[in-house]
Amino acid sequence: MKDILGLLNDLRRPRILIRAARIGAQEYRRNPHLHRLIGYGTLPRPGAALMRLMEMEADLDEKRHKDDAAYSVSRHVEVLTAMMGEARILREAAY
Repeated sequence: MKDILGLLNDLRRPRILIRAARIGAQEYRRNPHLHRLIGYGTLPRPGAALMRLMEMEADLDEKRHKDDAAYSVSRHVEVLTAMMGEARILREAAY
């Protein structure tokens, strides 16, 4: 079984989504970004937050593939940005 960072590395998304998320990840701040995505209250630890974000992203990607009218590119980029930010936090904590 793969670890959470391995699962993240295996994601295949359109290049433009990843490029936009990488730009956003440079300015990622955990408190405001996660609160906006997950909701207010106590923030989960980075690993738990990343799992939750991955579930949200999978739902967005499914909507993208189905051409669902509820799909939001900006929301998708925002979630991918948070995923990259949380992954960076996890990697830094490991060293």
